Amino acid sequence: MKKASETQEILVLYYSLHGSVRELARHIARGIEQTPGITARLRTVPRISAVCEATEAVIPDEGAPYVEARDLEECIGLALGSPTRFGNMAAPLKYFLDSTGSLWLEGALVGKPAVVFTSTTTMHGGQESTLLSMMLPLLHHGMMILGIPYTEAALSATREGGTPYGASHVSGSDGNTAASKHEKLLAVALGRRLAETAKKLAS
Repeated sequence: MKKASETQEILVLYYSLHGSVRELARHIARGIEQTPGITARLRTVPRISAVCEATEAVIPDEGAPYVEARDLEECIGLALGSPTRFGNMAAPLKYFLDSTGSLWLEGALVGKPAVVFTSTTTMHGGQESTLLSMMLPLLHHGMMILGIPYTEAALSATREGGTPYGASHVSGSDGNTAASKHEKLLAVALGRRLAETAKKLAS
C-alpha cells in the first residue's frame, strides 16, 4: 500500500473520434486533480478496423498514450468515456474491455471506484443507455460505480448534457467539441467525487 504522502493516480480512459469525449476527459481530470495527492493518468484506445491487415501505430500521433492492462492495475480508480454508437459504447473501447479477462480472473479491479462519461450529436442520442452500457463490464469486474448526485446544482440547471449516471456533452450537428458551462461543472464535479472516494478507499 502507498504511503499517504505519495501521489496516487486515477485512470481516465476514453475513446474520442472528433474530440468531444477527449475534452470531457480533460475536465474530469481537472476535477480529479483538485484532490490533494491524486493525479489523473490519461489514456486512450486505438481505432479498430474490419480489415484484418489494418493496424494503428504503436504510439498515437497526438493526444494520450494507448492504455495497457497495467494502467488499470496501478490506478486507484477509473473514469471511462466513449462517444455513443447507437446507444452503446464505441467498438474500440468495447474491444479493449473484452481483452481484460485476465484482470477479471485476478480480481484486480475489485473494490475500485469508477465513473463513466459520453458525448452525442443530439440531445436524445442515447447518452444514458451508453453510460449504462459502460457500467456493465465494470460491475462484472467488481468495481464501485459512482454517479453525479442532485446536490450538484448544475445537474438540475443544465439544458445540455449532464446526467445522474455520469458526465455528458451534446456536441450538435456541427461537431462542437466545446462543453457548455454546466457540462464542464458536472465533469469537474464527477472527477472530484471519484478522486475523493478513491482516496478514502485506498487509505
